[in-house]
Amino acid sequence: MPNDELTIAAERLFDTNGYSATGMDSLTQAAGMSSRTLYKRVGSKAALMGRVLAERDRRFMEAIAVQSVDALFSAVEHWVRTEGARGCLFLRSLAETGGNTPEIAAAVTAHKTAFRHRIHKIVAADLGHEDPALAEQILILAEGATHAAVYRGVTAVSAARSAAGLLVDARR
Repeated sequence: MPNDELTIAAERLFDTNGYSATGMDSLTQAAGMSSRTLYKRVGSKAALMGRVLAERDRRFMEAIAVQSVDALFSAVEHWVRTEGARGCLFLRSLAETGGNTPEIAAAVTAHKTAFRHRIHKIVAADLGHEDPALAEQILILAEGATHAAVYRGVTAVSAARSAAGLLVDARR
């Protein structure tokens, strides 16, 4: 199984079961390879999770490569519909490991830094100028909507989208 397929299979397991509950036996079975081969390819379960998070970051950042706050929430709605509403895999994996697994902590920090930066760029593009306070509000709405979607579904993102629209309109 090529590394891409290994990463896809591992992401599915980690996202569904969590980092801690996903054992190497499950990963080797999903990958269709021996544990020795799996370790040889990825080094460790934590390294594999780091790879999974890096790939998820790439896909998510590509999905939110937009120029308006409304388009951001539209993209998040689409993400929740297609990827599922289980909350943020980055924060879930960080919580499970207590921030004590360097590969995971580094991937989470990189993603959240890039996400914050992207939100600031989207807000600036939408308004035509920077507004750091509004960007932070939009960030919190997006993060909160992702987590609320776990128990409310995509309607949580729709509600956040509506609130974000009001905030943006008030700044224009």
